[in-house]
Amino acid sequence: MAHYRASDSKREHFRRYLEKTGVVDSLTSVFVSLYEQQEKPANALEFVKQHLGTVDLTSADTEALKQEVSNLRERCSCLEEENKDLKARLQQYEPASEGGGTAN
Repeated sequence: MAHYRASDSKREHFRRYLEKTGVVDSLTSVFVSLYEQQEKPANALEFVKQHLGTVDLTSADTEALKQEVSNLRERCSCLEEENKDLKARLQQYEPASEGGGTAN
């Protein structure tokens, strides 16, 4: 019987740990979201994986991330344009030996 109590104590300690660290709330939130879906996803596990990481994101976090993505896309576009211009400038200084080698 003592073994049973030790097991219960460990289980209870682990349960409190999960509650204290927010795991229970996060899982509950994801499961509620899954339950409230009008059309249930074909792969429930994939749904949980996708939504588990986004539970703590606030709308401010989401907006900041969207803004960062937008800024990075704009920067990437500018860098691609700069790369294109630099390649064109480089072509002016390289000898026009594409395809034609020196004859012996």
